[in-house]
Amino acid sequence: MGILEKIKDIENEMNKTQKNKATEYHIGLLKARLARLRSQLIENESSKGGGGGTGFEARKSGDARVALIGFPSVGKSTLMSKITKTESEAGAYEFTTLTCIPGVIEYNGSRIQLLDLPGIIEGAAEGKGRGRQVIATARTADLVLMMLDASKGEIHRQLLEKELESVGIRLNKPRPNIYYKPLKQGGLRYSTTVKQTKGLTEKLVGEILREHKIFNAEVVLRYDADIDDFIDMVEGNRQYIRCLNVYNKVDTITLEEVDKLARKDDAVVISCNWDLNLDYLVEQIWEHLGLVRVYTKKKGRAPDFSEPVILREGSTVETICENIHKDMKKNFKYGIVWGRSAKHTPQRVGLNHELADEDVIQIVTAG
Repeated sequence: MGILEKIKDIENEMNKTQKNKATEYHIGLLKARLARLRSQLIENESSKGGGGGTGFEARKSGDARVALIGFPSVGKSTLMSKITKTESEAGAYEFTTLTCIPGVIEYNGSRIQLLDLPGIIEGAAEGKGRGRQVIATARTADLVLMMLDASKGEIHRQLLEKELESVGIRLNKPRPNIYYKPLKQGGLRYSTTVKQTKGLTEKLVGEILREHKIFNAEVVLRYDADIDDFIDMVEGNRQYIRCLNVYNKVDTITLEEVDKLARKDDAVVISCNWDLNLDYLVEQIWEHLGLVRVYTKKKGRAPDFSEPVILREGSTVETICENIHKDMKKNFKYGIVWGRSAKHTPQRVGLNHELADEDVIQIVTAG
């Protein structure tokens, strides 16, 4: 029996099994086996060199990468042409885009790479269409832009999320707060800082580890964890990526339906046909990427507002030093910061000072 057949058998058994306290342990074991088989499937396809685990060849460039994914004919290529200077062929038939087309969004002094990927079909994670190449490329992105037909939005969103989930992409989820470390000996060292109410018992943790051929490990659960989160930690190959759901073709539905979609978390409603809400979409792409602009200043001169240094939220003075020149950190004495991150203006800071959007910094070096 092949891996795909084994996966189908386990999925069928999970669907037939009633979900309650009595079956939590059994379902947990099935989930562990399913995760291991899916990982094997991806590894096997990658080793064959058939493109199963390899994405399209698109060199990463700019300050961030955004992957535009969705089912065929939802308007991805039209959106690409509207918000970048790249022409991506659009047509009123499915599979107009057959390869990855890169474009650039210029916003707030940044250059954001946008990849228009071929349409996904149901079963993409199992190799249908060019699904695995699309998904492998999506794993390299800083943000997934999920393009949806507003009239079929929720059905399509759930199907796409299922395809991405099955190959280890977790959308809008934080990394599990679980300490996990394989050991050379000593068996299982299990502890928890809070009561576990979702079935993740010490016995089940041990069985999941044995399913992955791990017999010695230290596990600390720092929150009320579910079984899927622990399996993700053991697998160790999950990608946690922000996702923005873009509901296109809102000109084909009622105002009440548009309002309902617009109120959802991580959602933007647009119409490429009417050029509706496209500026707001670009603004939300910036917000979801968590980028910040920092302006540099030389002593005795005005700040250079023409070319900001683009950093990620949480970046420090050390980050900007490394970004500007490799020797700047070595010769760094102190920095002077004006802006929202400063407790008083100006503030003298060290390498660990965290910068905020539109801060101005003067870096003082030795010599």
